[in-house]
Amino acid sequence: MSHLQLDQAQIDRARDSARRIARQVFDEMAQFTTTTVERATLRLLGIDGVDENFVPLPNVVVSHLQDQHLLQHGAATTVVAAMQEHGWTAQQVAEAVSKGSLKLTLPKDETAARHATEAQARAMCERIAKQRAYRDDQVKTMGEAPTPWLYLIVATGNIYEDVVQAVAAAEQGADIIAVIRSTGQSLLDYVPFGATTEGFGGTYATQENFKLMRAALDEVGTRLGRYIRLTNYCSGLCMPEIAAMGAIERLDMMLNDSMYGIIFRDINMKRTFIDQFFSRMVNAYAGIIINTGEDNYLTTADAYEAAHTVLASQLINEQFAYLSGLKPDQMGLGHAFEIHPELENGFLWELAHAQLVRQVFPDAALKYMPPTKHMTGNIFKGQVQDTLFNIVSTVTNQNIHLLGMMTEAIHTPFIQDRFIAIQNARYVFGTMKDLHAEIEFKSGGMIETRAQNVLTETEQILADIEKIGLAAAIGKGTFAEISRTPTGGKGLDGVIAKADNYYNPFPHLMLGTATTGAN
Repeated sequence: MSHLQLDQAQIDRARDSARRIARQVFDEMAQFTTTTVERATLRLLGIDGVDENFVPLPNVVVSHLQDQHLLQHGAATTVVAAMQEHGWTAQQVAEAVSKGSLKLTLPKDETAARHATEAQARAMCERIAKQRAYRDDQVKTMGEAPTPWLYLIVATGNIYEDVVQAVAAAEQGADIIAVIRSTGQSLLDYVPFGATTEGFGGTYATQENFKLMRAALDEVGTRLGRYIRLTNYCSGLCMPEIAAMGAIERLDMMLNDSMYGIIFRDINMKRTFIDQFFSRMVNAYAGIIINTGEDNYLTTADAYEAAHTVLASQLINEQFAYLSGLKPDQMGLGHAFEIHPELENGFLWELAHAQLVRQVFPDAALKYMPPTKHMTGNIFKGQVQDTLFNIVSTVTNQNIHLLGMMTEAIHTPFIQDRFIAIQNARYVFGTMKDLHAEIEFKSGGMIETRAQNVLTETEQILADIEKIGLAAAIGKGTFAEISRTPTGGKGLDGVIAKADNYYNPFPHLMLGTATTGAN
């Protein structure tokens, strides 16, 4: 593969700044838990379902613990102590709390409760590990498509209709199916229960929906002779819970950014930073590839002028991911083909940005997003824009390729629109398969110079962020030209300061305390 001659020392300095930025945030947030981290912990201990008012039982138990001023100690040991005392399962404890027949209290023997809690948690870890091993075995025996993987969305609002469209997409050549989540679910502080048939702009992320889609993709994958990956969203106020459900049901990818919820959904930054750590930890343990959201920055900021903010955010996202135990091949760092099509030499700059990202993250599972901001109702021009995007993706060896749709600006794509998009990408990827190995970038040329300039700006902005802190940088609108404050946004009331004896078994089991420096 042809390479740009970039200043490696600059890359190293930028990465070091990002490492210190992420570590500072992690150390500050390690003294807190959140209501959704505790709900995710309860789900991982086996609590599911809803009460007679359709309130999810994990919410019921966590609210009960808050009312008893016990949540700061961690939900796990309190629930497990009740399990031991009554000879019940975690589900039975939750149901008793819901009915008002059980009042939870701190365990009488904390050491014994911790040992029992770890044993319960270990059983779930083993279950998740088996799902990961099954995926690995399926990929090994059936095989999978070469990268760039074709990533295609379904978004009917009805999980059963989504299944029909997903199967059709896989048959047409899609390698990854992403079930778009219903509009606004990221702002719900609970996870809906069961199979759902009504959603706006997408389908609710629920464990039953995950199970239904997973089964359908397994069936069509077996028939086609290749493993089909499943993607959903664990961003928002329930990020850790949805990560837990995805791990249990063997999802393969999760949209899981460290700052997207803060910037684009106005979710409190403390809540988000705490939740993203736990959710990514679960994803890491389950072998799930995360997708970050830097492509969204270019929908509100200019893709040429703000290119360095994308790279800076990717470097920060990478360091947060390392802290959660993710490996580089699980880091679907995001970027996008969004430069205004009328900008002279815009294709060169798109190529420069994509190649820069590829070289800074040589082992990452990069996710490249198609043109959306400057798509119009002119479907013929849209097809050309998508073709150019496809060219950049294959020439720069991207890993996850979200298919561009010529009808992007008109409606949610129909099956036939997706088929045309797949044919476009497959043609480009085939006819240009080895082009990347046959061309060289001109030393000191326009593409190399542009990439080096973006890298220089990235190093500088990360140094500036390191001086003032990430929270202050977000407050200044550094990313996507949107400003947020540490005490603003939704969900701050769900941030809980940990007591001295706080305990959660999963970081120890999934990471080891030496990795996190805290339990």
